[in-house]
Amino acid sequence: MMATAELPNYGAVSRRRKDWGRALIAAATVLFLATALLQALNSSGLVPLGLRDWRPTLYAYLVWAVALGIGQVMIRGEAGLRALFILPAALFTVAMAIFPTLFGLSIAFTDWNLSSLTGQKFNGFDNLVQLFRDPFYWNAMRNMVIYVLFVLVEYAIAFALALLLNAEIRARKFWRVTFLIPLMLSPVAVSWMIGKSMLEYRYGPAARLARWLGVNNPSFFTDPWVARLWIEAMDAWVSIPFVMILLLAGLQALPREIIEAAKVDGASPWQRFWQIVFPLMLPVSITAIVLRIIFKLKLADIIINVTSGGPGGATDSVSSFIYREYRDRSNVGYGTMLAMFYLVVIVVFITTLLNLLSKRMRRMT
Repeated sequence: MMATAELPNYGAVSRRRKDWGRALIAAATVLFLATALLQALNSSGLVPLGLRDWRPTLYAYLVWAVALGIGQVMIRGEAGLRALFILPAALFTVAMAIFPTLFGLSIAFTDWNLSSLTGQKFNGFDNLVQLFRDPFYWNAMRNMVIYVLFVLVEYAIAFALALLLNAEIRARKFWRVTFLIPLMLSPVAVSWMIGKSMLEYRYGPAARLARWLGVNNPSFFTDPWVARLWIEAMDAWVSIPFVMILLLAGLQALPREIIEAAKVDGASPWQRFWQIVFPLMLPVSITAIVLRIIFKLKLADIIINVTSGGPGGATDSVSSFIYREYRDRSNVGYGTMLAMFYLVVIVVFITTLLNLLSKRMRRMT
């Protein structure tokens, strides 16, 4: 009888413990959000509180993280203890990715120029209006469309190289290592070795060769389309090995029995490629293309080192344009708005692309 009478007490204690856990998490959450809101208002100048940096928000975040861990254990018991092993990684992601994004948004709606003595001021949607009226930014956007379309050319070259290195050729291992060498180089190093040294219009070996062939004034970066092609060539030389190695791994994983059966049935190499190899390689190809597009959308270092966006913004990417907005004009507020808008464009574009590709793959299967 006593054991039966004590059961409700255990249930009541468990409910109280869960309620205390929820209350602890709720209180810590309210404290953290209120601190972050006050900090943002202080940084924008709307509510001057005299706070010099974002340390109060950092301390509030640490308190919230500890309260979240304790609250999970109080609410979920043993499952909460297991969740503690995942919680640090999740909290680190929030601290290193989500919080900087929110911090960037708070800067994007301010007028903040490091060369100005007025400091940071909230200016509403002025930066966004200026963005839509900025022809240089939209020129960089158009250039990014061109650069992204070049990914298909890079994919075709990488596929051809992967097929070559997958075939039974002499010194196959040597050529595999040789074609991977550009991937080991930094784009900055490539831009200096090729763009600033070999293609230098006065003393570079390419310019000397052009003069020897009869070209009076060889210059590789004065014509807009020629300059774009050289930028693309340097970026492709560094990046094609990455796509090639992915495709080569996919080719080596293909079932040899199907290809041998098609060969016995009299299919030509061209027919085997288009009807067997290429369809089977579609998942790997889509993965390689999407990854390459993501990396292409971040193209900046080669452009910054070689042309600085010239001639006349013809080679500018969005990232290089934003970089110069920070470096040359010290315009932190407007530059951050450009970056945030570009982030939204990338997220929408990649999400739409993945949805379209997944629907296409489901139809084919």
